[in-house]
Amino acid sequence: MKSWNDRLNTPGIHGVKPTPRTVGDVVEGQPMLVPTARQVDTFIRSIPKGVEMDVRALRTALAIEHGAEVTCPVTIGYHLRTVAEAAKEDLERGMRMSDIAPFWRVLDAKTPTTKKLSFGAEFVAAQRKREGLKP
Repeated sequence: MKSWNDRLNTPGIHGVKPTPRTVGDVVEGQPMLVPTARQVDTFIRSIPKGVEMDVRALRTALAIEHGAEVTCPVTIGYHLRTVAEAAKEDLERGMRMSDIAPFWRVLDAKTPTTKKLSFGAEFVAAQRKREGLKP
C-alpha cells in the first residue's frame, strides 16, 4: 500500500474542465478545478499562522488561483485527508511541526474529513488551540 506521502506526490489528473453535472454548490458547465494533492498542500502551506479557512473558502480560493469558478468538492475531500495524513507521517519521521502542512488551519472538529483521519480529531484540536483558533 502507498504511503500518504507517496499519494501526496502522485501527479494524477488535474486541471480546469467543465463541471459534468450540478452537485451542491457546483453547477453543470462551470469551469471546475480538479487539483492535485500537491496543489492543495502548497495552498494550505500559504495560510498564515493563526488564520483559519473553511473548506468552502479553500475551494473558492484555489479555483480563483487556477482560473476556475469552482473546485471539485469530491477531490478536495480526498486531498485534504492526504495532506493531513502525509503531514502526520512526516512528524512521525522526525520533521518539525513548522515544516509540515498546517492542515488544522482548514480542518476542525466539525469537518467531515477530520473524522476520517487515522490519528483522530484530538491532534487537530490541539494544534488549533495552540494557534488560537476555534476547536
